[in-house]
Amino acid sequence: MKQPAIECLDVETVYSPSLNRPILNGVSCQINQGEFVVLLGLNGAGKSTLLRSLVGLVPIKQGEICVNGIPINPKTLAQIRRNVGMLFQGGGLIRQLSAIENVLCGRLGAMSSRQTLFGFPKSDRRLALQLLDELGLKDLAYQKTSKLSGGQQQRVAIARALIQSPQILLADEPTSGLDVMASQQVMDSLAQLHSEQGMTIVTVLHDLNLAATYAQRAIVLDAGRIVYDGSCENLQAKFSTAVSL
Repeated sequence: MKQPAIECLDVETVYSPSLNRPILNGVSCQINQGEFVVLLGLNGAGKSTLLRSLVGLVPIKQGEICVNGIPINPKTLAQIRRNVGMLFQGGGLIRQLSAIENVLCGRLGAMSSRQTLFGFPKSDRRLALQLLDELGLKDLAYQKTSKLSGGQQQRVAIARALIQSPQILLADEPTSGLDVMASQQVMDSLAQLHSEQGMTIVTVLHDLNLAATYAQRAIVLDAGRIVYDGSCENLQAKFSTAVSL
């Protein structure tokens, strides 16, 4: 029996004066290995906070989060982050660097200070090019990311996350600000990783149609609590019922 990829038990984060409540308030859920899960909810519901807490970017006040069976704490955080790729809203790329240079930045966490003095090995460069090729960006590998479209930048960010060979991929609104075609390209890339590699993927989305098309399961948050956790079938009706819109 596979162990869960992610377990959250009664998770609470710090109190938010603007929301007049904890951002997360008693969140408990389990995400199994190989699942494609989408986090949904209104602005301020706690979606991105939950996602970021899974890699220790948001500290929790009480409760416990385990990733691959390892509880998150200061001693285990580096180990956990080596197995989790993160896609930030807007890509989080270094715009003055080329696409391949941005992808290679994903290898820095696995290199010692001494190794960084000698630059990236050829094997890493070959892998970066391979990943860009698989995402349809090989011809743009040496183009500055500031010259790329939003959808292309997000796919570079996916390649940067993949070069660290993660077991879990977290994506914070990867389609934010993208048009319909670019959004579909980004989600197609995530779906391919899920189907071909069996990667566990957790993503924050606002588009219900994208969520229903690509994800197996939806977790809906409202006021820092989980109000729905289940299939994406008929998601529009269920979401409307679970959250006051």
